[in-house]
Amino acid sequence: MNSKRINRYIAELASMVLALIVLSPFVLVIFNSAKKSADIVISPVAPPLNWGQMLINMQNVINNQNFSYWKSFASSLFITVVTLVLLTVFSCMAAWVLVRNKTKWSGIIFMIFVAAMVIPFQVVMLPLLSTFREISSFTGIKLLSSYVGIIFAYLGFGGSMSVFILHGFIKGIPKELEEAAWIDGCSPEGTFFRVVFPLLKPVQMTILILNGIWIWNDYLLPSLMLGLNGRIKTLPVAVSSFVGSYVKQWDLILTAAFLAMIPIIILFLFAQRQIIQGMVEGAIK
Repeated sequence: MNSKRINRYIAELASMVLALIVLSPFVLVIFNSAKKSADIVISPVAPPLNWGQMLINMQNVINNQNFSYWKSFASSLFITVVTLVLLTVFSCMAAWVLVRNKTKWSGIIFMIFVAAMVIPFQVVMLPLLSTFREISSFTGIKLLSSYVGIIFAYLGFGGSMSVFILHGFIKGIPKELEEAAWIDGCSPEGTFFRVVFPLLKPVQMTILILNGIWIWNDYLLPSLMLGLNGRIKTLPVAVSSFVGSYVKQWDLILTAAFLAMIPIIILFLFAQRQIIQGMVEGAIK
């Protein structure tokens, strides 16, 4: 057995071990969403004896008034879709301007975007809330406990990575395509939306999925800006309604978490080819 085959076997074994580690939390959620709360406490790792219990737990979760699954689902869907649409358009426009306008200020602005990627959210958490509160009192626009505020916050936090990815991709687009459009009498706005924007489709899909998974699963920012007991709740925030000070309904918590994961898992399975394509093409560019 040559060394290449041995190295391949070692790599495959390491990949399987890594896959088991990554998938184990998801498998435990599925197992425990098909158990009663007492069974979860006694044997959290064991497979369920009655898979029909999962349907009972799902029915209890969906019908629970404190959880409000469909209302929370609609709120999460609205916030995620609107944020992704605005984030994609604005990030593409910003990256295109920064690439095509070679000035000192464009380089500085791009480095600010890059620097923003390494700033932890916990550092700006309290300043963000105080700033939004002051803006709300000054302008009369309600930014806390509203869709406007949280969407605006997600645009700020997601824009840096999106611009960074798009910036490298746009560099590989021949400028002659845009010059040909200008010669034909196309305006800068028309050149962007008719020539450049369609060419960014592969990397746009990557940005949509990466930001979509993050926004859909995020708990900290919605809990701070919308509140745990506010009228607007995303699915991760709504799951916390099953966690009390003295009692934790583990069967309902894990079932609610499983229901919250289903939409984003389905989206990822259908769009994984586009994600890989966008990453590969972005690397080649």
